[in-house]
Amino acid sequence: MQGRTMARDTTDLTPIASMDDLVGHLRSGEKPEEAFRIGTEHEKFGFYPEDLSPVPYEGERGILALLDGMQKLSGWEPIIDDGKLIGLAGSNGSGAISLEPGGQFELSGAPLKTIHDTCRESNKHLADVRQVAKGLGIEFLGLGSSPIWTLAETPVMPKSRYDIMRAYMPKVGTRGLDMMYRTTTIQVNLDFSSERDMRRKMQVGMRLQPIASALFANSPFTEGKPNGLVSWRCDVWSDVDNQRSGLLPFVFEPGFTYADYAEWALDVPMYFVMRDGRYNDATDVTFRQFLDGAFKDRVSDPEPNMGDWTNHLSTLFPDVRLKTFLEMRGADGGPWRRICALPAYWVGLLYDAEALDAAETLTADWSFEEVSKLRAEVPKSGFATPFRGGTVLDLARESLAIAKGGLKRRNRLNDEGNDESVFLAPLEEVTARGTTSAEELLRLYQTEWQEDMARVFKHLTY
Repeated sequence: MQGRTMARDTTDLTPIASMDDLVGHLRSGEKPEEAFRIGTEHEKFGFYPEDLSPVPYEGERGILALLDGMQKLSGWEPIIDDGKLIGLAGSNGSGAISLEPGGQFELSGAPLKTIHDTCRESNKHLADVRQVAKGLGIEFLGLGSSPIWTLAETPVMPKSRYDIMRAYMPKVGTRGLDMMYRTTTIQVNLDFSSERDMRRKMQVGMRLQPIASALFANSPFTEGKPNGLVSWRCDVWSDVDNQRSGLLPFVFEPGFTYADYAEWALDVPMYFVMRDGRYNDATDVTFRQFLDGAFKDRVSDPEPNMGDWTNHLSTLFPDVRLKTFLEMRGADGGPWRRICALPAYWVGLLYDAEALDAAETLTADWSFEEVSKLRAEVPKSGFATPFRGGTVLDLARESLAIAKGGLKRRNRLNDEGNDESVFLAPLEEVTARGTTSAEELLRLYQTEWQEDMARVFKHLTY
């Protein structure tokens, strides 16, 4: 499960001989259950507490200075793009720090054995970030979307692939730049043992992603006021680039395979081709056209290689993404307890045989159309979204109970003798209350905080 981070694009010059190579890459992720790992990623917004403004890349108190400080503290290797420091990589796949387009600071965690490990990793990272950021007068916010900054006020990070995306996004949807610059997420990457295991996990994951979105809904403010949604971030994804994102109808088919995913990926336009350390715009070409010679006369080495395929797979954004592992992509960014709760939810559902059976039984007959409807309505209605005579709250409670059982049966204990189900507490709180985190923030904003956005920042600073 090495190389699961997007911090650094891949170089693998192995030529592609046939479709079997592309499918084989996905299949190469299979591993025995005892080798299953958990990789957690989270993003957060940096800001200056004195005026709540965002942190630019350059300057004495900028993101570059923060990365420099983190590099000195961690000893991690610098990631350079066109002469600019844009991230850090730990040794032997021990994680990476990367920048999202608007300066959102991301930890791509190492593949770890338990949620206890992943929570320790997140806590250490946040402590390190606080230590370095404090000297620069920077603080960090755990929220799914930037609550006050306009797109024009949001800084731009100097990453070549983002330059290509920034030019392309407005051609394929209305919300791509909002996604890039003004949202954050928590994600978990999980393993599979076989094609059947991948299929089951991907199908359960796709169907339950809107439920996870409600459980983690945490983006009710935009440009200084309530936006009428519980998850503005999820709503943004409704029109980013629908060729490469959202729900995939073929995943709902009983016989879904690696080859089905590879065939879909082949027909999605590319973002870039890396040659000689530079990013070449490839947005007018699908990977299938690339295989058919579309880059002849355009780049120094026009033949596609396995590194190109790996990079292309990292530019696809379905609600569950298949690489050599599965990536759960439906949750808003949030406070530190949520960083541990998100992997706990999915590990509980998918890494225990009895829980996976139960989750499959719960969701097996949910149609693509029904899940699409949930996905469209949850950003506005949250737990109140209707489903088959009940609500998303009912499904959240039921799936949470399944996840809790799965974690208890896994029985991975910490030094105090607690199993991993302790990390579900924040989700149990929102389901017991019956309202999303976003609604609780709105309640506080409208009552105790007297509509003062500074209080939102204070409440959600790491």
